[in-house]
This record gives sequence, C-alpha cells and structure tokens, in this order.
Amino acid sequence: MKIHFLGTCSGTEPIANTHHCSLVMECGGVNYWFDAGENCAHSSHTTAQFNPRNTKVLFVSHPHIDHIGGLANLLFALDKNGYLYQKPLLNGETVLDLFFPDMKVLSAIKTVYPLSDGSPYSLRLREHELFDGEIYRDENVVVHAVHNSHLCEDGTNGWHSYSFSLEHMGLKVIYSGDVGTPGDLDRLISSGCDMLIMESGHHKVEDVCEYAKRMHVKALRLTHHGRQILSDFDACLVYVAQFSKENHISAEICTDGRVDVL
Repeated sequence: MKIHFLGTCSGTEPIANTHHCSLVMECGGVNYWFDAGENCAHSSHTTAQFNPRNTKVLFVSHPHIDHIGGLANLLFALDKNGYLYQKPLLNGETVLDLFFPDMKVLSAIKTVYPLSDGSPYSLRLREHELFDGEIYRDENVVVHAVHNSHLCEDGTNGWHSYSFSLEHMGLKVIYSGDVGTPGDLDRLISSGCDMLIMESGHHKVEDVCEYAKRMHVKALRLTHHGRQILSDFDACLVYVAQFSKENHISAEICTDGRVDVL
C-alpha cells in the first residue's frame, strides 16, 4: 500500500511548491483518491509516482474550495486523456465512482466541465452521496465514512463533512478530512490504526500528537497545514521528531510529493 500526497496545504493564499489538499491511496496498483484540491490533476499526470489511469474511486470529504478546487480539472484530465489517446480507466472500464457530500455543489462543478459523450473512452461518473457507515467495498479495500463537526451542523439538513477509514490487507488508514475536534475520529479509529492522516489546519500540532498517542495510533502524518506549521515549519519539525522519538510513534509532517509505504 502506497500513499501519495499530492497537496498538503489548507485554504491559505498561494504558497510556492505547496498545493491544496489531495492524496491517493494506492492499493494493489489501484488508486483510491481522497479530496481534489487545486493542481491535483497536474501533479498526478506529471510528478506523481502512480498511473492516474488506474483511478477507480474518488472520495470528497467536504465541499470547501481547498478540497474540491481541482475536481473539475481532474475530471477533465481523466476524460480527455481517455478519448484523445484511447485509454480506458482501470481494467478497461470508463466508470469512475465519486462519493460526494453535497449533490447541489457537485451539480455546479459539473456545469464547469460537463463530461464528454460519444467516445467509448469517455469518462462516466457513478455518483454517490456520502453517509455514515460502510460506503464502499471491492475485492481490494473497504471504506467507512463518519460525519464530523467541521461545518458546525446539527444534522437537520443532513451532514456535509466526513472523515474516512480505508482497510486493505489487514491495514487500517484514517483520513481525517477537516474536523471540528480530533475526537470526531474516535469512532473510526476505535482501538487504533496503522496510520492517521490528520489535518493540522484547525488544530495545534501538539494537540494532534497527543490525540494520536491517546488513540494508540502507530503512525501519524500531518497534512492540510495551517498557520502554525506554515509560519514556523522548522520548529514544528523539531517538535514532531521529538514526539516521535519519545513515544515510539512514527510521526511526520508531510510535504507535496511525499510517498509513504505501508
């Protein structure tokens, strides 16, 4: 299992060599995509160490611009690459499963880039609205979703911000999306996980590290960086390295282009 970090920044102003949140979990050569921040299509086709044509499913945590700003362009790139060069998606398929938290927002995105039609290689979307529980299963992975408090909703109009777990060959990886509090992840982590990919944009680095320790997380990867890390990256690196050494937890701050192997 490989985890490719295409974008590791939160919704800040543009920063050199750093892009908004997007990552791919590659399991058995199949790509399971989480969030689609700006520039993710370009990175996946030019610098990433995986084949974007092997994308099977895309999960979007919530409809904020730093998580969906590159979605229309990603769909465009996958579609155009198919019908221009006659390349299907994985295993000859042209269908991409897309799990999205707000169908109204997805409809707006699709007006920006309506998928092409008529070519046997044209990309087709199979759309699914997110809900709590097991949302996806194939021969390779099982994915669960749990809503969180990032958007300060009470559920009256549904939930529109989610966190995910992906299980593959006995491994369990948690992707936080954006959360109101680290405790939003308790139900997904349960008795522990092999890796927690946790946003640092709305929480202190120290608090995230202590949460990972309390929840018996084996490895912690900080992403979706906010002001604390961006304003003093070196100091945060020192703190995380010391925490990792003292607590025997593999904890690191991610940058664009990073690849983890489990």
